[in-house]
Amino acid sequence: QGIEFDYCCVQAVLGLKEIGYKTIMVNCNPETVSTDFDISDRLYFEPLTFEDVMNIIDTEKPDGVLVQFGGQTPLNIAQRLKSEGVKIIGTDPDAIDLAENRRKFGKILTELNIEAPEFGTAHSIDEALEIANSITYPVLVRPSYVLGGRGMQIVYDDDGLTKFVKQATEVSGEHPILIDRFLEDAYEFDVDALCDGVDIHIAGIMQHIEEAGIHSGDSSCVVPAYNLSINARDEIISYTKLLAKKLNTVGLINIQFAMKKNKIYVIEVNPRASRTIPFISKVKNIPYAKLAAQVACDKKLKDINLKYIKTNLIAVKKPVFPFNKFPNQEIFLTPEMRSTGEVIGFDNNLGSAYAKAEIGAGNILPSKGQVFLSVNNEDKKHIVKIARDLAEMQFSIIATKGTSNLLNQNGILCESICKVGEGRPNIVDEIKNNSISLI
Repeated sequence: QGIEFDYCCVQAVLGLKEIGYKTIMVNCNPETVSTDFDISDRLYFEPLTFEDVMNIIDTEKPDGVLVQFGGQTPLNIAQRLKSEGVKIIGTDPDAIDLAENRRKFGKILTELNIEAPEFGTAHSIDEALEIANSITYPVLVRPSYVLGGRGMQIVYDDDGLTKFVKQATEVSGEHPILIDRFLEDAYEFDVDALCDGVDIHIAGIMQHIEEAGIHSGDSSCVVPAYNLSINARDEIISYTKLLAKKLNTVGLINIQFAMKKNKIYVIEVNPRASRTIPFISKVKNIPYAKLAAQVACDKKLKDINLKYIKTNLIAVKKPVFPFNKFPNQEIFLTPEMRSTGEVIGFDNNLGSAYAKAEIGAGNILPSKGQVFLSVNNEDKKHIVKIARDLAEMQFSIIATKGTSNLLNQNGILCESICKVGEGRPNIVDEIKNNSISLI
């Protein structure tokens, strides 16, 4: 499991001990804090498969099992555990299935009158092509019930889709492929909430810095959200409460929203602890995973003090990537998760909070030198302001022909450089010669 879910499991154990329970931890990753000898009362180094967990349950005969703290893996076996008569504490596995099953979830959204990108479920290549063409490209495609966005891709045409379906994990009735319309140029938000079946507490609305289409574990995100109108915020809170109630959530729920042209869409709902729980817990100094374990054991929100001290601090979460250890790995971020950890930067100013987070993640930002700017044609209109800021900070700017002409026309001094294949020296030569400080 990832470090974020390890944090959630440890907090859950501490929360249960606080209200008088003995705890049994099942985790086969020895590189985690939850497997330290003094965390839980019993520890099983067993794989998280239905058979192994069932053997432990038969031996230990626990009062109940918590599945919402270990990420996607425990959710995948929750339904089978329930069918064997195991008591699942907290959100019912049927509600978990409702959120995972696209068709069932689509019906809920229609019923609650909540917008979502158009989607479809395919069981073959022909079905996938038919759905993608009716939704219109670009589409986001992924196998269902996967961990860390594994195998997710943004596809722009029939060829790309056919290739994806051929490579995808086994496509069958049980494992169909999910196809969603991909919202380009959209802002993405993560919302975590704690629910006891009656009352709902919004832990935080986090705005991603990267636009929609990057796995939330790989996105930098900001609290408070920096680009959210009061109306949009109210809408997000209202949708969160409606969905948490509809899914009978007892414990934590995470909902991912996208905002395009001031319209709010629900991208997905996870009725469990999410990767952002450690971040929002540290920002607000409220141990949400610990409280969620207690709520799952029938503690009510009205009996818990969820007040936090308001500050004017801005917090930025920044993922840490292992690219320096894997030099041949593609470094482009996609819906498939690549990060191996995360850091937080706090400051009264968004720019400096982000800079602190970058430094914490091991990225030393240059304060002088030559900056290479490269953008798609449709994004060229946004580049002038950024280039002007960089020029004011005394950076010299270099760009390929189109961008260079645009900047020079706008009174920003910019040197032109060849693209690869246009002649020498080209931009790759400049990068290899170490004459570019920042791209």
